[in-house]
Amino acid sequence: MTGTVQEANQTVKAMPAAAGAIADVRLTPTQIKVLRGVHSGQLNKQIAYELGIAEATVKAHMTALMRKLNVRNRTQVAIAAQSLALHAS
Repeated sequence: MTGTVQEANQTVKAMPAAAGAIADVRLTPTQIKVLRGVHSGQLNKQIAYELGIAEATVKAHMTALMRKLNVRNRTQVAIAAQSLALHAS
């Protein structure tokens, strides 16, 4: 594997639900893929199958995403993903 973990991370702009302000959030490539799956309405099991990882690993990524995005549930993660999509374009 080439590069460092920090090089693999990507900074994205997110609007945390509680703060209502734009914040820089560092997400790993896998976290971004999980975020896309949640945004698409997929279940953890479906995301795991598509990424070739265990469902428990998807759950761990979801926990990390919720912490990084400062949200409390899956629905708020999906809303944050929509916000990220709007800020990316």
